[in-house]
Amino acid sequence: MKTERIGIVGAGRMGANMARRLKDRGWIITAIHDANPATAEAVARELGATAVTDPAGVTARADIILTVVPDDAAMRVIFAAEPAGLLHQAQGRLFINCATISPELHREIESLAVRAGALTLEACMASSIPQAREGTLYLMTAGSEVALERARPVLDDLSSSSRHLGTAGTAAKVKALVNMVMNVNTAALAEGLGLGAALGLDLDMLREVFSQTGAASRVLTTDGGDMQHRDHDCFFSAAHAAKDSRIALALAATADLDLPLAKATLAQYERMVALGLGGLDKSGIAELTFPGRKGTADQATGD
Repeated sequence: MKTERIGIVGAGRMGANMARRLKDRGWIITAIHDANPATAEAVARELGATAVTDPAGVTARADIILTVVPDDAAMRVIFAAEPAGLLHQAQGRLFINCATISPELHREIESLAVRAGALTLEACMASSIPQAREGTLYLMTAGSEVALERARPVLDDLSSSSRHLGTAGTAAKVKALVNMVMNVNTAALAEGLGLGAALGLDLDMLREVFSQTGAASRVLTTDGGDMQHRDHDCFFSAAHAAKDSRIALALAATADLDLPLAKATLAQYERMVALGLGGLDKSGIAELTFPGRKGTADQATGD
């Protein structure tokens, strides 16, 4: 019997679907908070939970709190050292932090939580919305063994596979590298398909040939068709791709490494954001590459 109460901070596409999955698996979802109150209200109503106006309200109503927020700035807001923050009266709570944020911030939050008598575990996700709903996420965890063991029943219901990588911040480093390589692969695929289109090649044929050769990649499977058909419904936004590439490049700077491919890819995603395309799926990077198509970035800027 599952007796620990679950709270969710960040009820967007990932957070809401993780909450739905846990509800299906018999967990009691008690509290929902989101930066958009209407989002929190809708998800709370669906799951029979309470929508609360500040993070401390989640801590007051839950034993285990999952945080799924977009970036370092949002993470600092919800863990702020004030009565409205998650660490207010947080003794005995476990925070499972799923956002892709900087390793330094994961370590900082763990230290703050320990002082508050709470536990934290980072659980970085390398999957998307359908996997969140189906409980088939791939999770990279980091933190104390005590936190991991307490979190394990929740993690088991959310994931089909997970790997514990070490102390706080380690999973965030690995996730940054995963997303950096994925972003580079995505940009390369967009350029390959864009060149194929410019040469008048059949793109169905080209994608099939790519799949049987050294051009194959997971990105080809997940994004190739979307690029070809201009289907950019958002599963992983271009703005988030840019943010994650910046995290990886910051890590490279600490190691005194120059990563020209990662820099070039970041520049493309930042261009998408500047053009107002940051809310598209990362596959929308094809819009910067395919020539002569209606709605491309080149046409939008008059180039």
